[in-house]
Parts: sequence; structure tokens; C-alpha cells
Amino acid sequence: MNELINDLITRGKFFDARNEIIKMNVVDIAQLLEELEEDNSLMVFRLLPKDIAAEVFSYMSYEQQQFIIESIADKEIKNIIDELFLDDTIDLIEEMPANVVKKVLKNTSETRRKLINQFLKYPDNSAGSVMTIEFIDLKKEMTVKMALEHVRETGLDKETIDVCYVIDSNRKLQGSLPIRKLILSDGNVIIADIMDTNVISVYTHDNQEEVANLFKKYDLVAMPVVDNENRLVGIITIDDVLDIIERENTEDFHKMAAMAPSEEEYLKTSVFDHAKHRIIWLLVLMISATFTGNIIKKFQGLLQSMVSLAAFIPMLMDTGGNSGSQSSTLVIRGLALGEIEFGDIMKIIWKELRVAIVVGLTLAGVNFLRLYFLEKTDFYVALTVCISLLVTVIAAKVIGGALPVIAKKLNLDPAIMASPLITTIVDALALMSYFSIARLLLGIS
Repeated sequence: MNELINDLITRGKFFDARNEIIKMNVVDIAQLLEELEEDNSLMVFRLLPKDIAAEVFSYMSYEQQQFIIESIADKEIKNIIDELFLDDTIDLIEEMPANVVKKVLKNTSETRRKLINQFLKYPDNSAGSVMTIEFIDLKKEMTVKMALEHVRETGLDKETIDVCYVIDSNRKLQGSLPIRKLILSDGNVIIADIMDTNVISVYTHDNQEEVANLFKKYDLVAMPVVDNENRLVGIITIDDVLDIIERENTEDFHKMAAMAPSEEEYLKTSVFDHAKHRIIWLLVLMISATFTGNIIKKFQGLLQSMVSLAAFIPMLMDTGGNSGSQSSTLVIRGLALGEIEFGDIMKIIWKELRVAIVVGLTLAGVNFLRLYFLEKTDFYVALTVCISLLVTVIAAKVIGGALPVIAKKLNLDPAIMASPLITTIVDALALMSYFSIARLLLGIS
């Protein structure tokens, strides 16, 4: 299909291309326009029917949206903005430069501008900042017949009609009603008699990560958002939650790799920005690694007396870092899914201690067989290395399991307690243990 459309555009048959394009899914159309040259992309976009154009626009990248807004006339902008759902308009305004925002707002009705300004006042990453006001609300005094008529009259412009929300005369949330139940109920039944009063809702200032966790916990497709007086002000839909989850996961990946979080695409981020996001943590970790160097300096005499000890340092440090990373990754994931809380910290330490003993003894045993029997290493040197390995694995797994939970308790992101930081801490402990055990077993001062 794409080859046919590209061929028609190349030959200048834009209307034929348009007729083929409107048969496609709007997401695929947006992707196609991204791949076309800018002039052709703009030409095809302008030929799309107004309702399809607005939907396609909502799925474009912010760079493509900016290009479209800057290239089309005010009347065309108004047509797009009028067709966009309010939450998509908010997302657009938050990402665009000032000149584009000014052009958008100039072509927006006064009522819609007031709503936009109200949404922009909500804190970043709050439920209010991601909700939409395009939902179906019903009065509890309505009959099913009246409610269905209301849905038919207003539902076309709503983001979802899967769930309707019941309010009283003061707009306070009373209950919810799935559209399926509404359709299948008798027309004379009162809404108050069939609505579900046990509604899961969030407040406008609740963190969006908590919202995503509630969606997962209760298997929701939409959730009402209320103010401090329990008045219904909007809803959050599952498509917005998927975006939240993607952003939160990306942020955690960045932090776990010791980088400042960024929402920009990798290939679209400049070299300078990439460096800026990475260099701070690298500097912190580099400076903290000087403790490891100081430990080696402190035991320099021991190393000079038995140079062979130095050959095992990389193995001990790598194994310790890897062991700690395994534990921290599992605990961080458990915290993110709500499976682990601070009260579980002793359970985590006890579990990781037992895992570490099993893993440490296995690694130490295999390593002793390799060193003593295959490489003919001195018995006491092999014993020193293997005992140090066991101690290192135990310390690494306990620390790797405990630190993310402590970070969560201190209102820090547990993701920062991931591989790079755990490795730096464990490296220092591994060397201290190694040299102390070597002194004791080998009798070297």
C-alpha cells in the first residue's frame, strides 16, 4: 500500500493518493506522513477530510506537528484544534515552542482557552495534567431510557463511552455505569438503582504513577478524577495510562543506567544533550570510585609481598557488582509493581541472605576447584580468594536488596540504587574483605 501511495505522490496524483490513504488506519497514516518529504507530507495532510486530519494529527510526532502548525493557515489550525480532544490539545501546547503555542491559542475559542489554562495549572505528572473532560455524565434520577438518549446526543464527541459516571446536582461523584449494563437494562429502571457505588477514583493532584498502579490493580479502562470536594472534573483513559507507563519505565531505565531522564528519542537527541544527561552521574561515580583506589593504596604493601593477589581483584569486583545488580533489579521491579513495601525490608534481607549463601558457596566451590586443581594455585591463596568471594556475594546481595527499599522510604527513586551505584559500593567492600582475609590467612602485614 505504501509503495502505491508513494508512486501516486511521485507522479503528482495527490487526489488518487488521498483516496487510498483515507482507507488506512489513522495511526498508519501518521506514520506514512512522517516518512514523506516535508512538502509532500503537507500537501497530503491538507487533502485529508477534516475529521481524519485531526485524528491523524494527534498521532504525529511533536516535530511533525510543529511543522504542520507553522505551515498551514489559521482556519486550518482552528479546524484541527476544534476536532482534537482537550487532553491531546494540552499535550500539544506543553511540547510546542512559544510561537507555535501562540498560533494555536489564537485559533482556539475563548471557552476552550479557559479550559486549557485551567489544565496547565495542574502540577506536572499529576492526575489533573493527564485527564480529559470528554466523558459521559448521568444524573442518578434519570431512567435508563433518558440516559441512553443522552449518550446518543453527546457521546459522539466524547473520548470514551465505555463507562458513564453518575453525579448529583452538585456534580459530586455518586457512581459508575458500564455502557453494556445501561444498554441491557430495562428502559424504565432508575440509574440510581443499577449504578455501581463502589467507584475507584483519584484526586487531581495525585501522582500519575499511582494512577497507573490503580489501573493495573483494578483492571480499569477509565478512571474518574475528582477535586477535594469529590466533584467529578474529568477522567483518565487507558491510552493515557499506557503513555504514563512508557514514560515511567523509560525514566527508570535511564536512572538505572546512571543517566538523567530524558523523554526525547535517542536519534533525535543532540550529542551535547546526550553528554549532558550522562556526565553528571559519571562524575559522581568516578569520584566515588576513588575510595576503591584508596583501599588499594592502603594495602599496597600486601600486594607487593604477594603480587598474585592482584590477579583476582577484577573477578571479585565484577562478581560482587553483578550479584548486587541482580538483587537490586528484582527489588526495584517489585517496588514498581507494588509487590514490596518498606515493611518488607527484613523479609527481603533474610531472603537475599539465604540466596547469597547458596549462590556464594556454589561460586566459591567451583572457583576453588579451578584455582587449586587446574591452575595449581597455592592452597591458602585459593582459600583466601574463595572466602572473599563468598563474603562479597553475601554483602552485595543484601545491600542490593535493601538499598532500593530504603531509598523508597526516603522518597528517593529506587531506580538510582541500581547497577552503577551498587557496583561502586560493593567494590569497596569486596576489596576491604579480600585484603583483610588475605592478611589473616596468609600472615602478611
